Amino acid sequence: MKSIKLERINKSFNGELILENISLTIPQGAFFALLGPSGSGKTTLLRLIAGFEQPDSGKILLGDEDITHMPINKRRINTVFQNYALFPHMNVFDNVAYGLRLKKIPAEDIERRVIKILKAVHLEKHIYKAISQLSGGQQQRVALARAIINEPEVLLLDEPLAALDLKLRERMLIELIDLQSELKTTFIYVTHDQFEALTVSDQMAIMNMEGEIEQVGTPAQIYEFPNSVFVAQFVGTTNIFKGILHRSADKDSISIEGLGNFLVSVPAIATWAQDGSTAFMSLRPEKIEMSKKPLEGFSNQLRGTVVAIVYHGRSTQYNVHLSNDMVVRVFEQNEEHFPKDVVDYNDEVYLYWQKDNVVLLEK
Repeated sequence: MKSIKLERINKSFNGELILENISLTIPQGAFFALLGPSGSGKTTLLRLIAGFEQPDSGKILLGDEDITHMPINKRRINTVFQNYALFPHMNVFDNVAYGLRLKKIPAEDIERRVIKILKAVHLEKHIYKAISQLSGGQQQRVALARAIINEPEVLLLDEPLAALDLKLRERMLIELIDLQSELKTTFIYVTHDQFEALTVSDQMAIMNMEGEIEQVGTPAQIYEFPNSVFVAQFVGTTNIFKGILHRSADKDSISIEGLGNFLVSVPAIATWAQDGSTAFMSLRPEKIEMSKKPLEGFSNQLRGTVVAIVYHGRSTQYNVHLSNDMVVRVFEQNEEHFPKDVVDYNDEVYLYWQKDNVVLLEK
């Protein structure tokens, strides 16, 4: 196992800058996700690591070795594509054995290794089936087995579950986590689906539409403490408040004076925030409590009217219209079959939250 290190990578196509000054370290043995909207350069970055493309400038290191211009077949990096790229005229065994046969591995070793890897991906009962006889999830596992059997240092996965339905995708995510945990191989997983990235990865990088990395961290760090409006809105659902920042005299808290002259209090941990400057803050809908009556002891409390109710099964989303015309989204867990305090359309409600649940955004 080896880490992947990108140093000041730039890449353009037809004069258009796709990746700009990308520097990133992916630790060995990590399950690392590259998350961003379509067109943010995720797949281009993956192709550079694999060797299908060359950067305009910068370096790519595998461990301490510079592989920037190394041929694909020398890199010990394998890729699983979105369309799987299986050989339709070969059965499961022959698809998985293909790479080993190219290396002139003895037949008995090939058979032993193929059977072992097919057991790992739960396909040992389908070893001699034609590819056309397999389901989408089974084909995806054949593609994984074929990539893994060559024992790569790094496995690249380019939106590998995009063609699967939701239930199968959820099951395959768990199987990928189990497989990576067992193999200890470095996985780099490209997706535009935040649910996939948050589910599988132990670390992730968020890419924006300018081909830049906005933030790197664990899923929990990025979800709970986004550093920009883009990250806060792209990863999960949030409410963004905009206003003028005021530091308290004792420097213990910061207040955001929003449109409509309401104040929102946040912890004074953002040393970069300048008094009197325009500020943005993020507040996740599940961090907000809702009541039909005002409550004492909360510095953050807003009044509004319920204008939409959306039932999600596990939770219900309420859209609350404030006096400044902002609409705040609130998620409430559905813990009871018949809640006593039912909130309905056009009800006046009070929204409140702990100030520690607000995140002041640096960008």
